[in-house]
Amino acid sequence: MPQAISQANLNDLVTQHMRRDFTQLQAGQTVAEALTSLRENQPEGRIIYFYVVDKEGRLQGVVPTRRLLLNSPDKPIAEIMVQQVIAIPTTATVLDACEFFTLHRLLAFPVVDEDRRLVGVVDVELYTTELSELETSHRNDDLFQLVGVHLAEAQQTSPVVAFRFRFPWLLCNLGGGILAAFLSGFYEDELQRVVALALFIPVVLALAESVSVQSVSLALQALHGKPPTLRALLEKVRWESLTGVLLGGATGLIVGLVALVWLGNLKVTLCILAGIAGGVTVAAVVGIALPNILRLLQRDPQVAAGPIALAVADMITLLLYFNVARWLLA
Repeated sequence: MPQAISQANLNDLVTQHMRRDFTQLQAGQTVAEALTSLRENQPEGRIIYFYVVDKEGRLQGVVPTRRLLLNSPDKPIAEIMVQQVIAIPTTATVLDACEFFTLHRLLAFPVVDEDRRLVGVVDVELYTTELSELETSHRNDDLFQLVGVHLAEAQQTSPVVAFRFRFPWLLCNLGGGILAAFLSGFYEDELQRVVALALFIPVVLALAESVSVQSVSLALQALHGKPPTLRALLEKVRWESLTGVLLGGATGLIVGLVALVWLGNLKVTLCILAGIAGGVTVAAVVGIALPNILRLLQRDPQVAAGPIALAVADMITLLLYFNVARWLLA
């Protein structure tokens, strides 16, 4: 009997919660033979769909109950089955299975192994009371994970427990801030020569961080129930880099014009424009790529992606900003 679903086991393999008392038919049977077999070997579980397998147990198709009952007895099962079957792999988690129900709106899904052998069925009845709560909770959790906290952990009542879960990810931001201070020290001559450069550091970093958070959010949402591939990652990076160029160019132009009107210094304006345009573009690429890379490396991208992406975006943006300044103001 499948276990009850709760927030605590959303990352369990779906095989721990699937039904094994499913109904299957043989691809070589006729409708009459299939009905006779069902009467003689009545399944214990609830019947939603009839799954068709070959002699090796590999999934071949699915037969809705209406088709099985209304077709003529001599009709081959292979002719009335639906061949395109959406199946859940045995490597999927409970959360992945819930997303299958949300996306495809079916009442049940077969669970298949790497050779596409049918090993079980996931029934929507198991998730009916949980689906709405899981969907809302998962969206809310994404918001927390961008700053390095799981929603369930953030709701801990003990200050010590909350500290233990939240402090490690603050170290990532802390380390990024310290490195940013060191970087500023390396470019002290440029900052002393043109004090205006320091005035615009907050807005340069804020824009890069904002775009990085947007990209991480999009990447995490796209990863729900969809394992990444290298080809898909390269395509996402290409599109996000183009988006970053447009975002960076537009925001850099606005801030640059403000600096030009305020300071009247064209070189400083070009530094700001180049720093923002380059920083935002890099931040967009890092934000979209990092969660996908972590997933490809079999690591959980949910909590780590946000803090790491922000720290990396800060470092690269400052390096671009200061090096452009060193080159133009030399």
